[in-house]
Amino acid sequence: MGKFITTTLSPPLYARSKLLCFSLLYLFTTLSLFLYVSLSRNQCVFRYSPFDPIQPKLFSYPSSYGEHKYALPTHRSSCSSPVFFSDYWTVLKEIQSILSDSSSQENLRYINGKSESFGGNFSTQKRFSYFNHSNIDIEVPCGFFRDFPVSNSDRVEMEKCGLVVASAIFNDHDKIRQPVGLGVKTLETVCFYMFIDDKTLNSLFHHNVILKNNPKDYRVGAWRVIKISKSENLYLNPAMNGVIPKYLIHRLFPNSKFSIWVDAKIQLMIDPLLLIHSMLVVPEVDMAISKHPFFVNTMEEAMATARWKKWGDVDGLRIQMETYCEHGLKPWSSHKLPYPTDVPDTALILRRHGIRSNLFSCFMFNELEAFNPRDQLAFAFVRDHINPKVKMNMFEVEVFEQVVVEYRHNLKKIETSTYEEQEEEQKQESLRKIQKRRKWLDHESWSLNSSSCKNYLTDMWG
Repeated sequence: MGKFITTTLSPPLYARSKLLCFSLLYLFTTLSLFLYVSLSRNQCVFRYSPFDPIQPKLFSYPSSYGEHKYALPTHRSSCSSPVFFSDYWTVLKEIQSILSDSSSQENLRYINGKSESFGGNFSTQKRFSYFNHSNIDIEVPCGFFRDFPVSNSDRVEMEKCGLVVASAIFNDHDKIRQPVGLGVKTLETVCFYMFIDDKTLNSLFHHNVILKNNPKDYRVGAWRVIKISKSENLYLNPAMNGVIPKYLIHRLFPNSKFSIWVDAKIQLMIDPLLLIHSMLVVPEVDMAISKHPFFVNTMEEAMATARWKKWGDVDGLRIQMETYCEHGLKPWSSHKLPYPTDVPDTALILRRHGIRSNLFSCFMFNELEAFNPRDQLAFAFVRDHINPKVKMNMFEVEVFEQVVVEYRHNLKKIETSTYEEQEEEQKQESLRKIQKRRKWLDHESWSLNSSSCKNYLTDMWG
């Protein structure tokens, strides 16, 4: 007897090939995502898409420069509050739409004139009198009582910028490091400006990062380098000169709607468009800044500043804290304001320029000139006492550690100064050593019982 042979129809070959391709694509995508999450420092998936277009390497440094030496390890091994970024092209279109919006908005009015210092050197009473800014027609002090020494060509270019990333290196204190992860259209929308002094420029010449026979329009990769000429208009302390672009960035770039300040000790690892969109535009805030990794109270930071000799004039620190306590500074745990801490890490500051953020920046600068450039000490006092209140996104330290890489300051500096400059530096160093001899708790002139900060310290220590 014959046997019946049954046959089943199988999918055509091209269909099986397509199914196989989809399966392999799914497998490799899942595996890549698993490896990324498993090996990521913070186990956070920050990018919306692994296929976002990325710029190639922006600049090749001479081997002697060592731009990637001495990176600091991160402290967080987990991620409890990841920040997710939208698709690059969607963000680019939205940011460009905001920048092209020419609708008029109210602007601050600034006090003009000449003074003995760049910031005007206002008294405590005068500075605090401007904190309640209920009348837009009132002019406020905001630096520039002396000329800021940049060339006319640089000034013209700065006025064209709508979104700026800025940094500064004075006294050859850090390296110029290139931003990483930029989208292919980012450099057409974002300006990168690095402010330096003569000593830093000479170091760049020494390492051939910038060639001496180059035109004065200096560029290093993404950064347009602006040399700040030595001038009597500025401060003797290089750190205080760095405060000018850090807190008066809205005045140096008057047509910019957004800015990101990046301390030169850190390297930006995420496209600035994605940062601005995720941390400012989406949550609808004026500023975004990281929490401090260790402290929540201003007084903790002040004591650490004195203990670790981050600022030599310890008596000046005491006077600053006494002044703020006398005018209402309270420990973080005792006030009802919706902020997770009183102490930020100001190495990365994102701003949407407007009346609230500009006021905050102006008043911060005034306090730094009055006391010292340690901006974490004045931060909470200014934030809590100004009106209108600045809307602030204080994000987690683990986010900060994901979007930037932090490096040590230069351990060894190249000797490029003239004899006169070396002599002046030695005088300044001698002055700093004298100031460091002052004690934090000199009981002959200060005691807790007579201090304006007694209630603050009692509340802080419980």
